[in-house]
Amino acid sequence: MTGQWVHAPETLLQAYAMGVFPMAESATAEEIRFYQPEERALLPLDPPHIPRRLRRTVRQRQYALRWNSAFAAVIDGCAAPAAGRPTTWINAEIRRLYIALHKMGFAHSVEVFDQDQLVGGLYGVALGGAFFGESMFSLRPDASKIALVHLIARLLDGGFQLLDAQFDNDHLRQFGLFTLANERFQDRLQAALQKQAFLRLDQSEDAVLAVLEQAIKVTS
Repeated sequence: MTGQWVHAPETLLQAYAMGVFPMAESATAEEIRFYQPEERALLPLDPPHIPRRLRRTVRQRQYALRWNSAFAAVIDGCAAPAAGRPTTWINAEIRRLYIALHKMGFAHSVEVFDQDQLVGGLYGVALGGAFFGESMFSLRPDASKIALVHLIARLLDGGFQLLDAQFDNDHLRQFGLFTLANERFQDRLQAALQKQAFLRLDQSEDAVLAVLEQAIKVTS
């Protein structure tokens, strides 16, 4: 499926519900293609797997954590060139569509600030009891990982069943990343989509992180 058929953000929601996701071949590409890998990478929520050192870092509150306050800036951070990544798959059409999804309430960003400077974050799409992680970036040590810990905590607190990471990724293996054959992923996806889940952004960071810590204690 190419970009000429992607005319509305609703198309992306339909794609996610079918287990496929959009990418451009490069930041300058005009088309968007949809992908369905033979194996799908997921991050565990029940139980979550958070490295002990990173849990200590999160508790230190070195950075400020915000949600949905700088969505477009997070996408731009994810699209910007970085060490070992001269270009990304986020083109102008991807940016436009996800900003539209954000305005509709489906796409969300987790943002890490050092005072008033955005230094890391991630964004993705929530649909039913599934969250589809799209991209993350970091300008400070551990900034994107801190954002991911907060995402996992809030998904766990809100009753989400599935956290999709799309592809196997060395960076995420410390979080317990695992892969499933597409057929098994589809079963889990359809079950998750039938669930009601909420990010509950009114909940305090302390309350949500306490839920995460309790889940880790129970299963450790």
